[in-house]
Amino acid sequence: MTRPYATDEQYERWSMADCCRCGRRRHKAGTWPDGYVCRTCSDRAVRTRGICPGCGRDRALHGLRPSDGAPICTTCAGFSQTFDCSRCGFEGKLLRGRLCERCTLTDRLTALLDDGTGHIRPALVPLFDLLVAMDKPRSGLAWLEMRRGQPGNASQLLRRLGLGQVPLTHDAFHELQPWRAAAHLEELLMTCGVLPAVDKHICSFQRWLPGHLAGIADPEHVKTIRLFATWRVLPRLRARAERSHITPSVRRFAAEQIKYATAFLQWLGERNSTLASCGQIDIDAWYAENTEHGRTCLRAFLNWAVQGRHCRRSLSIPAMKVSRRAALSEDERLDALGRLLTDAEIPMRLRVAGVIVLLYAQPVSRIVRLSVDDVIRVGETVLLRLGDPASPVPAPVADLLLEHIANRDNMNTATTPASRWLFPGRRAGQPSRPDHLSALLNEVGVPAAAARGAAIRQQLLELPAPVVADALGYHDKTTSRLIREAGGTWSRYAVGDHTDDHAHARTCACGT
Repeated sequence: MTRPYATDEQYERWSMADCCRCGRRRHKAGTWPDGYVCRTCSDRAVRTRGICPGCGRDRALHGLRPSDGAPICTTCAGFSQTFDCSRCGFEGKLLRGRLCERCTLTDRLTALLDDGTGHIRPALVPLFDLLVAMDKPRSGLAWLEMRRGQPGNASQLLRRLGLGQVPLTHDAFHELQPWRAAAHLEELLMTCGVLPAVDKHICSFQRWLPGHLAGIADPEHVKTIRLFATWRVLPRLRARAERSHITPSVRRFAAEQIKYATAFLQWLGERNSTLASCGQIDIDAWYAENTEHGRTCLRAFLNWAVQGRHCRRSLSIPAMKVSRRAALSEDERLDALGRLLTDAEIPMRLRVAGVIVLLYAQPVSRIVRLSVDDVIRVGETVLLRLGDPASPVPAPVADLLLEHIANRDNMNTATTPASRWLFPGRRAGQPSRPDHLSALLNEVGVPAAAARGAAIRQQLLELPAPVVADALGYHDKTTSRLIREAGGTWSRYAVGDHTDDHAHARTCACGT
């Protein structure tokens, strides 16, 4: 005789109860000394750690003291069950087999990275060590479960890596789909040293280019665009990466150069012309029909074609126009600065980034490259290293900056627990994206470009251009040009160090 299914009323009576912690009627996760607890309150309690006010030991604080509701350990609270991991003894959240989250993550990764011999593939041991040591192993478990059952999820990619089905090369990762999961795993492998370090934006461009070429119908156009990308665009990107770093806008502009070069070749075909036969009248017609952005993007391709003799060398390419954005007024700058210092509703990272823009005229692309090591404490004084010497930080801003460092977000992924970035990003070992941070600043009323223009203008009106250049990391030619545009009076200030020590050294050298 089959057992009848429980009715809704019976299920409600057996499985649900009023939670003693939050008071809501939810599924029962267990019965604790203070009553039934729901899953949400149970998960929150088992992850609470600290010094127990009852026994003074550093433990997980699952229970509540009846007198004041303070979190206490299971022993002081009178728990009958334990929450110790059956393998490592760690007290906390337990999963299947009464294993803690870290041991569960270790087992999952060991199985995924197994090379078929019962051992982790030797080349992937650094990746295994990196993931197992992450600060919050539940984030790693969530990453492995993401898109479960769908092709190309993290677990499937790791299994293919373990079996050697994916070569440990950048080119192999550029062909994997979905590209976001592959890109994240590629960055993890670069962080732990399994793959050589390559700028992520160069990887992104190389991943995008084959798909773009596949969409071009004319084989001659494909050949021309591949040559342009190989011998002009990619070398420029690599040189930029070696010199400093590539921003998302630089990567985007490189792709747009390819797109406009492709559109130009197709446009020539519609006019029954080719790159080799196009004349000045074709160039002028293209410039007349397109926006300034389109003209700017095409210049690199035309210059490359002329220099490489892919078209006539007598072609004249119009000069590029430079547009300047209006800066904030001084009142607007001070108003925005005061709001960032006092408005606790604005996220901390945006307050700190906005203050750095408004006070020190730093572009967002440079702000995201700052590390916690650039914040220097000398006694009670806080300095921010933007140039040489480091710039002093006013007291209200210093408090805000130190609070941000102590509570940085995006610190839960595999590589960020030891991250030194002042603004860690969500991607492994990477800072925040400057375009994303700039958009968020704009949403809270701090347009980055206009705010930076107002800040540098005010700095140049108060200090000599060479001093501002050294302190804020600008080129002295840039600050000299800006001071002339602002009508300042420091244009004749001599470049160099004017401290008393250097003056004394020059006096001694002269013998006077």
